[in-house]
Amino acid sequence: MTLPTAGQRGDWGRSPGKTGMQETRQLPTAGRFIGKSQVLSDKRKGLLMAVETRWWHTESNTVVCTLCPRECHIQNGSRGFCFVRANVDSKLELTTDGRSSGFCIDPIEKKPLNHFLPGTPILSFGTAGCNLGCKFCQNWDISKSREMDRLADEASPQAIIKAAKQSGCRSVAFTYNDPIIWAEYAIEIAKVARDHNIKTVAVTAGYISPDAREEFFQWIDAANVDLKAFTESFYRRLTQTHLQPVLDTLVYLKHETDVWFEITNLIIPGENDSPQELKQMCEWIVNKVGDDVPIHFTAFHPDFKMVDKPRTPHETLLCAQRIALDSGIKYAYVGNVYDKQNQSTYCPSCHALVIERDWYELGEYHLDDSRCSQCGQTIPGVFEARHGNWGRKRIPITIGQVDANREAISCHSSQQDTAESKGF
Repeated sequence: MTLPTAGQRGDWGRSPGKTGMQETRQLPTAGRFIGKSQVLSDKRKGLLMAVETRWWHTESNTVVCTLCPRECHIQNGSRGFCFVRANVDSKLELTTDGRSSGFCIDPIEKKPLNHFLPGTPILSFGTAGCNLGCKFCQNWDISKSREMDRLADEASPQAIIKAAKQSGCRSVAFTYNDPIIWAEYAIEIAKVARDHNIKTVAVTAGYISPDAREEFFQWIDAANVDLKAFTESFYRRLTQTHLQPVLDTLVYLKHETDVWFEITNLIIPGENDSPQELKQMCEWIVNKVGDDVPIHFTAFHPDFKMVDKPRTPHETLLCAQRIALDSGIKYAYVGNVYDKQNQSTYCPSCHALVIERDWYELGEYHLDDSRCSQCGQTIPGVFEARHGNWGRKRIPITIGQVDANREAISCHSSQQDTAESKGF
């Protein structure tokens, strides 16, 4: 355990608790940690990309990671809080570079993104680890994983984008765990994606430092940012982080970038569901990032370290939606429940249905490019002349081995019946 130097931005990063000290982790035994020699060996085989690790400096005998507000002080042979950024011979290594916990073709609406390329398939993948410590994590088997060898899928940026094109995906999603902790890998993929007209989506908690924020988001086309609550006490107690850096990321996205973004708020009974907190959050959104940023109120289910909490009642989600609309937010949705009416998009001017959704499947569609076909009101987002028809299918895929030139040899579905995947 190492205390960040007083007066640094690391003050944000001190793990909330009695001591306020920042945690680092000793490397596991051989076979569970990809050390420097193993990394170099795999890179020579073409299995891992030689992506430069950024956002760190040395102080005394430690490496200071400046990627996120934690600013972990990492001793040699130890890992940071996220578990995937390690001090190897006094250099910061990304131990999951070029490796994934799996690939799946999802509906774009599952991210969730309702105003970005509706109805299209998106190639989704993640790695392992996380820079938050959410007690309610619903992807905890990936984000809290300490087994590096569970990352069986190895793919270069070129292989991933080739797989996306072969499978008819309009975009790729960095998801399942927060891509901020593997930002170098995500950026290299995004650069290749841009060369091939494939969009990139980041599903993130937005807990990133100002130094890294600009470079990371300049390569991202769309994002869903998880605003977990609107109190510092919630963030400290249930995520081991802080609220303000997340708010700073949202303001940055709105005023300093062209990234299309939407917000998700997972509502946990008894923790962040009070009408007063929801009202304060919605008013902040309207005042700081605008009334046209969509928000998704999603239902919690008991998981990880919060199995004592009940599922979120449907009525609580509807109450949050009403508060958002009354506060001036034009596009408020409910999620993780079946509610065709309140998962659909309506024109804020004439109130006509413009995009109907049945779970992740589109129904009626009344947009002319990005305008309501009834009154001509512009609906904000990224829309194409023709919407997709991917529906609610989820198809895991395996990206083939990578040759010396880092070109994908094959990309195939891991399901036997892939007929539906050909109908793009």
